[in-house]
Amino acid sequence: MNKILIANRGEIAVRIIRTCKEMNIKSVAVYSEADKDALHTRLADEAVCIGPAPSNKSYLSIKNIIEAANIKGADSIHPGFGFLSENSQFAKICEESNIKFIGPKSNVIELLGNKSNAKELMKKEGVPVIPGSDGGVSNAEEAKKIAEKIGYPVMLKAAAGGGGKGIRIANNEEELVSNFNIVKQEARISFNDDEIYIEKFIKNPRHVEIQILADEHGNVIHLGERDCSIQRNHQKVIEETPSTAVDDKLRKKMGEMAVKAAKATGYTSCGTVEFLVDSDKNFYFMEMNTRIQVEHPITEMRTGIDLLKKQIRIAAGEELDIKQKDVEFRGHSIECRINAENPKKKFMPCPGKITGLNIPGGNGVRVDTAIYEGYTIPPNYDSMIAKIIVHGINRNEAVAKMKRALEELVVEGIETNRDFLFEIIKDPDFIRGTFDTSFIEKKFNL
Repeated sequence: MNKILIANRGEIAVRIIRTCKEMNIKSVAVYSEADKDALHTRLADEAVCIGPAPSNKSYLSIKNIIEAANIKGADSIHPGFGFLSENSQFAKICEESNIKFIGPKSNVIELLGNKSNAKELMKKEGVPVIPGSDGGVSNAEEAKKIAEKIGYPVMLKAAAGGGGKGIRIANNEEELVSNFNIVKQEARISFNDDEIYIEKFIKNPRHVEIQILADEHGNVIHLGERDCSIQRNHQKVIEETPSTAVDDKLRKKMGEMAVKAAKATGYTSCGTVEFLVDSDKNFYFMEMNTRIQVEHPITEMRTGIDLLKKQIRIAAGEELDIKQKDVEFRGHSIECRINAENPKKKFMPCPGKITGLNIPGGNGVRVDTAIYEGYTIPPNYDSMIAKIIVHGINRNEAVAKMKRALEELVVEGIETNRDFLFEIIKDPDFIRGTFDTSFIEKKFNL
């Protein structure tokens, strides 16, 4: 690889550009008209505008991005996360254009992109899955029969879903019927695909995911788990590794199942297998994300393995230089997502100009961000503006470091969720590690 175009923006674009520099690979940034002053356009070797502010005319425009790659002579494209990162059509067009897509093959993305199909494949391979429908459900009457069989409460989910969209819980038949068409409509609007499926709702679970690496030579390893249970409206807020709900025996079993899932699909690249873990330590496959995750830095901090570099080397056809026995887990790591939003006003996005900024630092503190003093956050995109990642010799030290880092963080000119995150971090149940996916809902009545 000689030149990589980064089909993304914000902190992940900055992270990829920095990785390219360390690997002596030229980088090309793309930007919308709203992002002309963004940090990633300044750090890259080259930058090209791909359209106006709306993402469907810029960062989601396959045509514009492929044209930019051809104009700049990029031989590879890294999609980051979000936007086109899990778009099988984009990956396929890259393949057809002789541009290396830094991620899995297009047919694998397509297979895993449909959550109901992925679930059926995992069931055949012996990976534990949540009881539910065999594929999509066409109407409410069919959904009622399935719900009666598996028992309430149940979840209605968009088959092509992601990011917490297209999900509704039904506690009884009346709620099932009323929510059915709502979820279909949400799925159609969000994913241009109204297929939905139904599965048993697991009460008060932990959301635990396993990071995997798979090369094109048949080697697949896992890098342990990340606990993503602290979430709001199915959107992750704080992640950590290791999980306080996972012991060595469970970690080994979940890791083996994640590797099995990856091998079953012919997966290559970085990937994440997401599970729900109930109070009896039973775990169930939810989905497999075919991209680098927002929360990948905590795995890097705990293992010392640079996932972006591994992902690029895998895409270049190199064989993994580490085996499962070589993976070492050290200490504890936590990540907080810093968003430009106002928690006191129903988490309303708060774009605007940053008039003052202090980024925390010190031993064991890492901040991934693309903001700077004087930068104006545009209103067109996701509200996440930074990630604070800490690492300590144990969980208590990691929590203490995060408290200190949040105290040091200053972002003037806009509202952020910093104080909300601080309230979570100092909560007794969080400190004890006794929480589940309902934590924020219960604690903050959200």
